Amino acid sequence: MTGIESVKLKQVIVHRIGNPTRGEQLKLSVNPLTLNDDVVRQMLGRYFLHPFNEQELFHFTHLNDVNLNETYSYCHKIFSDPESFTGSSQLLASYLYSKSTHVRVKEGELYVAEIQEVPFENDYVTAIGIFKSETKETFLKVFEHGSSFEVVSEDGVNINKLDKGCLIFKSQSADGYRVCVVDNTNKAQDAQYWVNNFLQVSPLANDYRHTQDYLTICKQFATQEMPEHFDVTKGQQIDLMQRSMEYFKEKEQFNLKEFTEEVIHYPEMVNQFMQFTDQYARGNNTPMEESFDINLAAVKKQQRVYKSVLKLDRNFHIYIHGRRDLLERGFDETVGKHFYKVYFDEET
Repeated sequence: MTGIESVKLKQVIVHRIGNPTRGEQLKLSVNPLTLNDDVVRQMLGRYFLHPFNEQELFHFTHLNDVNLNETYSYCHKIFSDPESFTGSSQLLASYLYSKSTHVRVKEGELYVAEIQEVPFENDYVTAIGIFKSETKETFLKVFEHGSSFEVVSEDGVNINKLDKGCLIFKSQSADGYRVCVVDNTNKAQDAQYWVNNFLQVSPLANDYRHTQDYLTICKQFATQEMPEHFDVTKGQQIDLMQRSMEYFKEKEQFNLKEFTEEVIHYPEMVNQFMQFTDQYARGNNTPMEESFDINLAAVKKQQRVYKSVLKLDRNFHIYIHGRRDLLERGFDETVGKHFYKVYFDEET
């Protein structure tokens, strides 16, 4: 998240959350932190807010009524009555403790914060932050000892690595608020207690999400579906991913019919792509729009995972950035090996 220099930490409290199945305790604070040190306030602000992508939004959900979502209801109470901050934070901690029973869940500190002047959707709003630190790192501390220096080790939290976090913006309360989520530990499906059990949030269906979903589908289709159903080379798979990325970078709007005609092209491959898209939608419980505005932030994020490297045994890597037609694949019967021909104008 950018533009966070002016945010104000109104209240911050820390609780310790253990894993009840290991006999670890829940320790609740009775008072918020005393934040008189400006440097500490700035460090906490960066630790809390910097990891979030404010365009990748979620909202609280519940099978029957969002008001029955415990995390939503406790946050709603704080928004409605800031004086309830300490008591509501204790209820949040107790609720998280009850959900921390999986063997992979680690003990850690839970921070609950009321944050003001948070930039969001061309405005500045109040937000509630819920953050958990599970990973401790060892730091060296140098101090003077008489006329010399000594070094000791201390365990602490790296403010550049937030383990788990949730930022709830005071916006669209009837629709479960607008929520950002970070989960950098225990990503295995059976240990996603933070997102699935504690928060119970679902992705918000916006242009960012649609762009991200279709780029994910294109990558998975090229790397998984194509070689399973068609006789294709690695170079052809890379070519499809490149053409997909070029479409999203050059167009302002996505149109499914146009995309399949220009990028997928072959009718039998288009049919397989449409089937794969339907499977993705059902498996991820997400609607797939056929037309939407392309979100460039989502394109930029996905571009990092779109690999254009052709790996040949352990000897060569060919980086393909365009013009797949200048790469020719063949087989040399004399030496019994495959080969690639690369055509170019200049060597630099």
